[in-house]
Amino acid sequence: ALGCAGARESVIPLREGRVYRHSTSHRFCYTNTHVPQWHDIWTRMQIRVNSSHMIRVTQVDSEEELEKFNMWNVVFSFLKEKLNDTSIDVDLYSNKTCLKVELLEDGTMYCVILFRRFDPKLFLVFFLGLLLFFCGDMLSRSQLFYYSAGISFGLLASLLILVYMMSKVMPKKNSVYLLLVGGWSFSLYLLQLIFKNLQEICKSYWRYLLGYLLLVGFVSFGVCYRYGPLENERSINLLSWALQLLGLLLMYSGIQIHPIALALVLIAICTKNLDYPLQWTFAAYRRLQSARLGPSPPRLLTEEEYRVQGEVETRKALEELRSYCRSPDFSAWTAVSRIQSPKRFADFVGGASHVTSNEVCVHEQEYGLGGIFLEDQLFEEEEEQEEEEDNSFGRNHTSCSHNHLDAD
Repeated sequence: ALGCAGARESVIPLREGRVYRHSTSHRFCYTNTHVPQWHDIWTRMQIRVNSSHMIRVTQVDSEEELEKFNMWNVVFSFLKEKLNDTSIDVDLYSNKTCLKVELLEDGTMYCVILFRRFDPKLFLVFFLGLLLFFCGDMLSRSQLFYYSAGISFGLLASLLILVYMMSKVMPKKNSVYLLLVGGWSFSLYLLQLIFKNLQEICKSYWRYLLGYLLLVGFVSFGVCYRYGPLENERSINLLSWALQLLGLLLMYSGIQIHPIALALVLIAICTKNLDYPLQWTFAAYRRLQSARLGPSPPRLLTEEEYRVQGEVETRKALEELRSYCRSPDFSAWTAVSRIQSPKRFADFVGGASHVTSNEVCVHEQEYGLGGIFLEDQLFEEEEEQEEEEDNSFGRNHTSCSHNHLDAD
């Protein structure tokens, strides 16, 4: 009991903005009492540990877990890179975050500080998700994006292949050694080690790094060029949906306030698909209007539209007749035996006009401007108008006579 009380007393509470300097191993805990607000959407809370020599930092979620022995925590503490400058992210919604600092060398001085700050990386993640969601359709059809994504995926896949090949080459006599070397833990540890020391690798081994990037990039470009960009519409749709889903995940993960993140995701989905509800609303409104007002009367054709439609339909019917006469279902001998001019029929089937020049002239004389038929129509209309005028004059004269006699 005394040992437990002493262990609990050794837990140091952390406060924001305060620096804790120590030279021995200690345990620290932070109790969150701040309720996240809307202005904390891109706020990052971190616990930073700086030391003069290498240290090991283990993070847990409560004080009880500091006292418990967990095999996985031991394994990950050995796999975790031992640094003299490390940062631990604290969730804004977590009630308590605890960590344990273990010294690996005597005389090591370290300091622990907890702080809040605006993190531009969160804003960039949110903005990238916004671009992927709204531009996923365009990116899925872009050749530049196809080759860029293919080369990037090839570089990442090559690192995993190298780690897998190293795990196969390593001896496998010890089961624990196999767990540490051949498993995913070692792969993640190696990738973490590469990215944390990327600046030093670029400075000291830039020639090898440049050659590796050029080789893998050229091979990845060759593979992408061999299969070519996506052409199947379903494959393009799948890629577009995957990009949009990835964009939504990035938007949600780039905002620290969960209700605001969920609200912005829903707003983005509604904004992108706003045209469909508008179309449905407009169609329903049109149906209600048509049902209330009744069927609208058909629009009559103008004289010019009537003439154009007659020419188009006549030309279409003649082409259909020619096609039927050329088909094997048409009995040519029966038709030739019944018509008076077989040669004219053959010319018509071959593409000639269905009327002769003489027939055109006769039609113009009869029905054209100044033709006989048109003059007859005009004369008939004039005679009808004269008869109507005479009848109206006779009716008016009779009525005037009756009025005169009545007056006498």
